[in-house]
Amino acid sequence: MKTILSNFNKAFESRVRLGIMSVLAVNESMDFTGLKDILAATDGNLASHLRALEEAGFISMEKSFINRKPNTSYRITEEGMESFRSHIKALEELIGNR
Repeated sequence: MKTILSNFNKAFESRVRLGIMSVLAVNESMDFTGLKDILAATDGNLASHLRALEEAGFISMEKSFINRKPNTSYRITEEGMESFRSHIKALEELIGNR
């Protein structure tokens, strides 16, 4: 049990962060508005979680303009995908150990 718990990543303990990583793991990219809508998060809450995941190297951000409007999109990094998969595997092992 202790070994399984050691594979949990504290960066993914928040509902919003777990949601961000889940969405980005199955989509090539997602813009801020799309993440906000899917996760039902406020601008400030989502922005702070995105910043933390970006600073950890788990996601990357790209700013662009679409029809002269600013657009910020996010992608999961290789490191982020590897860490997230490890976290999910640990959760599955914990559930399977019941």
